[in-house]
Amino acid sequence: MFTVTLTLIDYTPKYTLRKMAVSQAEIMSAGALKNPKLKAVADVDIDKHGKFKYILIKVHDPEKEREFKHIVRGYSRASFHADIYDEIAPSIEERGLDCECIGGGRISHEPNKKKIEIFGYSQGYGQANHSITARILSKKYREYDNITWNNEGY
Repeated sequence: MFTVTLTLIDYTPKYTLRKMAVSQAEIMSAGALKNPKLKAVADVDIDKHGKFKYILIKVHDPEKEREFKHIVRGYSRASFHADIYDEIAPSIEERGLDCECIGGGRISHEPNKKKIEIFGYSQGYGQANHSITARILSKKYREYDNITWNNEGY
């Protein structure tokens, strides 16, 4: 008789910024850089530290066909992902723009380690494209060398 030992290996994909294959065209349209209304909306507004819910929002100008950009918003004060959208949407619409939440998840932000992890999903909006979120966050947090995402967790 002999014994067989099985070792489980975690094959959960974790992608760093250097491995992301998200094009600039997926983040924003070419015209968004020239559109003053879209430029006036900050790309990122998240809590300075901690673990919190976030949403990925597509903002577009109804007067300019196909001009859009994605923005990231995340706050620990939000009990639900919809709370974030309900807080943000009116200020975007006041600028004459339209917006839609295209998904959500969670962010763990550790500024002392220069680390951001993006993961999970929103029960109400579904899972955001975390690779787009990571690319947007990498522009704001250029000094961070550890921005990762995975599709695990809630």
